[in-house]
Amino acid sequence: MSEEKKNYDLEERLISFSVNILNLAEQLPNTRNGNYIGGQIIEYGTAPALIYGEAQGAESRKDFIHKMKIALKELRETHIALKIIKSKPLVKHFDKVDKLILECNELISIFISSIKTAHKNKK
Repeated sequence: MSEEKKNYDLEERLISFSVNILNLAEQLPNTRNGNYIGGQIIEYGTAPALIYGEAQGAESRKDFIHKMKIALKELRETHIALKIIKSKPLVKHFDKVDKLILECNELISIFISSIKTAHKNKK
C-alpha cells in the first residue's frame, strides 16, 4: 500500500470518527451533565482529524511529531470522555459508545506507532 493511500485511509477514519462523535454528542441529554460532556467530546473527538491535517503540512519532522502527539493527547481525552458517558450512563444504548471506544483505541495505537516510526526515521 502506498504512503499516500495509508494517509488517505487514516484521514478518512479520523473524519468518520469525528462525525460519529458529533452524532453521539447529539444523543446526549439536554442536562448540565450531558451538555458539559457533549461539549468536551465534540472538542476532543473532532480535534484529531483537524490536527492530523496540520501534521500533513508540517514544516519539519519535529513539527510533525509534535502535532501527532497533540492529536494523540486529544484521542486519549476522548477515550476517557467516552468511558464517562458509558459509566454515568448518559445514553441508553451502549453499542455506539462501545464501537467508538474500540475505534478510539485503534486510532491511539496508530498514532503511537506513527510517532515511534517518525522518531526512528529522525535519527
